[in-house]
Amino acid sequence: MYLFTSEVVSPGHPDKCADIIADSIVDAILSQDSKARVASEVFVAGKHIVIGGEVNSSVNLSHQEYRSIVKSALAKIGYNGNPHFSKAQCLHPDDIEVDVFLNQQSPDINQGVDQSSGEIGAGDQGIMFGFASNETSNFMPAAITYARMICDRVYSYALKNPDKLGVDIKTQVTVDYGSKANFEDCHPEKIHTIVVSAPSVESLKIQEVRELIKELIDDSGLPQNLYDKDKTIIYINPTGRYVNHSSLHDSGLTGRKLIVDSFGGYSPIGGGAQSSKDYTKVDRSGLYAARWIAKNIVAAGLAKKCIVQLSYAIGVAKPVSVSVDCMGTNINSNDDKLSQFVHDKFALTPKWITDKFGLDKPSKDTFLYADVAAKGQVGDPSYPWEQLDAIELFQQI
Repeated sequence: MYLFTSEVVSPGHPDKCADIIADSIVDAILSQDSKARVASEVFVAGKHIVIGGEVNSSVNLSHQEYRSIVKSALAKIGYNGNPHFSKAQCLHPDDIEVDVFLNQQSPDINQGVDQSSGEIGAGDQGIMFGFASNETSNFMPAAITYARMICDRVYSYALKNPDKLGVDIKTQVTVDYGSKANFEDCHPEKIHTIVVSAPSVESLKIQEVRELIKELIDDSGLPQNLYDKDKTIIYINPTGRYVNHSSLHDSGLTGRKLIVDSFGGYSPIGGGAQSSKDYTKVDRSGLYAARWIAKNIVAAGLAKKCIVQLSYAIGVAKPVSVSVDCMGTNINSNDDKLSQFVHDKFALTPKWITDKFGLDKPSKDTFLYADVAAKGQVGDPSYPWEQLDAIELFQQI
């Protein structure tokens, strides 16, 4: 055996609630002022929602508007006053208390970001990593892909059946590659272990919960060549009881699910979170660009997997460094040439990235940052930075 594990959490997890609320604020402000600068961190503890950080914008939201954004986000997540869970068992939106502590962005930062030439300097220094692998159809690693599939199925059921399940869900998948060589070669052999924790109403017996979730796992679309429902080890609510949930029983904070949001531990991750930040913050835009490059390299058939690292200096538009590492899986390609090619062909300034992916114009017709926070920062084929529109260009190398 050679095992590798990734976990996923649903939008109802308190950390994800914080991310979604923070990005709902980003959406609300950028949709009215595309040049706004936003960094709205959120802390969720019990019934208290604390919003802090910096905003520079022509949009001046009132405390009541922030409260409305919070309540709407929680209701969409599934914390909408579900009568099947008591107010002691999970968060009810009518009980929340919202505190807002937002300041103006430092002029020391702003003078380097908004440049007279029209270019945008990086909103901070930092490193970002993008990754892609040919293990799945969307060029994401196997374990996190399958953990997301299970989480999505259980969460969807919970939204439609609030009389049975709550929305604070965690899943975990262990993939057996058979050998280290197979792992390096992106060749999973089977799904070894599945873990699901999903809150249930108190009236459901644990045996009923486990039977229900086992059916949802079987119905999640896992590949039949990897998933054997009779041989895979499955743990469902392993403590035997999971009723109390939400921020009443576990606090939440923006940026605390970086591995879940990215590549499930298969790749290095950058130094900062994406949620809560506008597009000038390269923790966000740099990740999207690096993922787009890595995905197109693998999709072009140049490697089986690929890591792209970008780094930036605050107030400087061009990246300080660009590197491509195909981890020895190169197919008619060379990491040195790939790194130079990316450096030469793509400006990779915050403005270039923003214009390419429309990061300053979140909308229901393109993407909303709150939805990205809910589903993960990478891996959903609907995201602009997931498009395979540079394959032919990379094949020219």
